Amino acid sequence: MVPQENSPKDAKTQRKLLLGFTLLLILSLYGARLPLQQTVFNLTGEEATLPQISGVVQYALTRLQPPLQTADDVPIQYANVNPYGVNTFLQNEVEPQKREQAMRLIAEAGIKWIRQEFPWQDIEIHGKGDFEDRRQKPYQSAWQKYDNLVELAQKYDLKIMARLSTPPSWSRALTDTVGTFAPPDNFNDYGDFVEAVARRYHGRIAAYQIWNEPNIYPEWGEYPVNAEKYTELLKIGYTRVKTADPSAIVVMGALASTIELDRQRRYTHGIPTSPGGLSDVLFLQQMYNAGAASYFDVLAMQGYGLWSGPTDRRMQPRVLNFSRPLYVRDVMVRNGDAHKPIWLSELGWNALPTDSGLPAAYGQVTLDQQARYTALAYQRMQEEWPWLGVGFYWFFKQADDREKNSHPQYYFRLVEPDFKPLPVYAALKAQAQSLPIMYRGWHQADHWTVTYHGNWQAVERTTFPLRRVLRSSQVGDKATLTFRGHSLRLLTAGGAGQLRLQIDQTSPMNMQIKNDMLLSSTWFEEQHRIMLEVIDGQVDVVGFVVN
Repeated sequence: MVPQENSPKDAKTQRKLLLGFTLLLILSLYGARLPLQQTVFNLTGEEATLPQISGVVQYALTRLQPPLQTADDVPIQYANVNPYGVNTFLQNEVEPQKREQAMRLIAEAGIKWIRQEFPWQDIEIHGKGDFEDRRQKPYQSAWQKYDNLVELAQKYDLKIMARLSTPPSWSRALTDTVGTFAPPDNFNDYGDFVEAVARRYHGRIAAYQIWNEPNIYPEWGEYPVNAEKYTELLKIGYTRVKTADPSAIVVMGALASTIELDRQRRYTHGIPTSPGGLSDVLFLQQMYNAGAASYFDVLAMQGYGLWSGPTDRRMQPRVLNFSRPLYVRDVMVRNGDAHKPIWLSELGWNALPTDSGLPAAYGQVTLDQQARYTALAYQRMQEEWPWLGVGFYWFFKQADDREKNSHPQYYFRLVEPDFKPLPVYAALKAQAQSLPIMYRGWHQADHWTVTYHGNWQAVERTTFPLRRVLRSSQVGDKATLTFRGHSLRLLTAGGAGQLRLQIDQTSPMNMQIKNDMLLSSTWFEEQHRIMLEVIDGQVDVVGFVVN
């Protein structure tokens, strides 16, 4: 059946609706008695007057689109984690004391995760199965530097997501002539490397990421990007990690946010005329069609704000902004993956100086905007997207300043190469060290905002959504959390136990255990401190639901 175009009458009706919606929106903004400019920023991510006016109209247009399916109220695995992470290039720090100084500053900021590349070409350097570094004397184990990184992460209580990418030239018959990031000729060579890393760091590395940005050039080398081929590589990587360390989290290679539709990079007279790449939403759907769903625990994508702030809610398929994860989440839900989270492998705003002479390839903000936008981004992630786990800021620091005058990427950094902190470091530190608050959504028992006191134990219960509960049979064991919303429900496995509930400073009350317990309910969205204490029997906490 050929789809019918909208009639002129339909288009006229839509325009009237849009005009009415826009007028209603403007009136409501004035009626809210909030600073108008700030309120419009909260919709459009724009701070200048003209872009704000245009942004309000564009925002109104997006309200005419069919709603995206994000399944905000379903149980989601691996979304319970602390959301603060950062990308590191610690393999480039020659001096061990600088690696430690970096880890210490990251931990002091309240950041709990690092995304650190374990480059295949830097570990299995000279040939298959050869893990000795003979690039200069004295020869040494290629693992030595990475062993040190893992030890330092443990010392400073940081979890690692190890990015496994960048093949050695020996893995391709055409060596680096097809691109230094091109996949190996034999995907099982990559699988052997993945398994070697996962076995060596069994139980010490929390998550492994299989490749990076396979949907754009040059991350798949000079070859056209290919979702089916990448899915084949992902299957091998997933299987090898789970063989070596079944408890490790396997993360898909981060999808680059792009609207490109040409898989192949093209040139005219030696000048690139097509960047080469495929839209993240199309590439992901092709991955699902190729059977990828069973071969990743976490979907990863990039989360750059580019030319607008983190509050930009304009949803246009061919415009890239911080709301892009909503489109990717919609694809996941439609393919039966609502129970999986999204992690942002990279996020940030580029504070390129106006007098740098470099192209603003990643947008351009001031140092003050970079700091404010970063803090607001993490706030929005927690308040609005219960299906989003870690966000890894791009990036902590470079080992030196060689990119300062040659590449705009340099201006994402949190600290300078000499460890001088920038305003964005202070803003992220303040945000990460603020009071943890549980916002709307279904949250598993061990959500990062809940503090347990006493002898709570993790117990496998396959009949429950996330197959694990936290159990206490000890009188006096407690759980505390702060939530913001209209209501908070506690989900348990039932039983004959009793809990004592205290809300803020009110008098405690005793409650008999039920499968679904309403702990707090108000007409308005409010913030409350909750304390639960075991006073009798066994208590199995399944999760919490904030509405």
